[in-house]
Amino acid sequence: MIPPRANPELCGQDEASAKLRASVRAGRLHHAWLICGPPGIGKATLAYRFTRWLLSGAISEDLSLAPSHGVFRRIAAGSHPDLLVIERRFDERRKRLQSEIVVDTVREAADFLHLTPFDGGWRIVLVDGAEAMNRNAANSLLKLLEDPPERAIWLLVSHAPGRLPPTIRSRCRRLDCQPLDDRIVEDLVLKALPALTSSRRHALVALADGSIGRALAMAQGDALNLSELAAEILNTAAIAPPRAAAISEQVARTEDGFVIFIDQLRIALGRLLRTAARDGIEAISAPIIVQRGLDGAASLWQELARVEGEVDGLNLDQRAAILLLIEQLRTA
Repeated sequence: MIPPRANPELCGQDEASAKLRASVRAGRLHHAWLICGPPGIGKATLAYRFTRWLLSGAISEDLSLAPSHGVFRRIAAGSHPDLLVIERRFDERRKRLQSEIVVDTVREAADFLHLTPFDGGWRIVLVDGAEAMNRNAANSLLKLLEDPPERAIWLLVSHAPGRLPPTIRSRCRRLDCQPLDDRIVEDLVLKALPALTSSRRHALVALADGSIGRALAMAQGDALNLSELAAEILNTAAIAPPRAAAISEQVARTEDGFVIFIDQLRIALGRLLRTAARDGIEAISAPIIVQRGLDGAASLWQELARVEGEVDGLNLDQRAAILLLIEQLRTA
């Protein structure tokens, strides 16, 4: 899969692109944008696309820029002097990505933003995965947002904007990206994985919930099996302890299994909540909705994201976390 910084294609985000373009054309470009939406739908791709368009002075209506253009090539290589990307960095000591964006990474923006733009235009700070900032990093970013220099733009990309402090959200103009149409997801899956059988492709599209990133991630390993386990848990009134142990073992021994499993739980639960909200709670037979009601199930949907972040970020015992989660799901 092409990384966002080097991806020349953007699908399904025409409305968001038009809002960015219109703000520039009208001379009302806000100094900070919070680009939101589910994971894997093109938020970071849009942010990089807009960055290239703005730094190059392009006039295209769809924010496109030819991959042969010098600005495109420098951004793809991570070497454009007017773009600073803030994201989780690789920890050389632990040989893995940092679990969060730390304050030292954010502080790099202070000096960067006060430099004279190399090409005489804009300086852009792109925060990819803004919800991963720890408290000190978020406080440092807030101070920078409060006193923005001229011709400097912040682009904060986040699939969980609720995790950001309200003070940061209030200083940004929110731009919502929408889940992709299933036809777009299927076309992209076919392009990326032409050898995939049609039945498996259709299954991925059905489970992707409008996210090409999720569809491609699920195409690897046992992701489809994990989605079936998530559905089993949500649609079973009580999971017996031996079955719960078997589920936890299967999830834990799968590469990235815990993250995928929680993701699928949230997707399935979100679908149940949308159906109940649209058609009434009586239209849902799933025990998780019947026992907890809409408010309780919605709270659980949010809780799943917190559990995922804690277990993954703190490297906690995944088997124990899954067993505890199944118990919480069982108890209304």
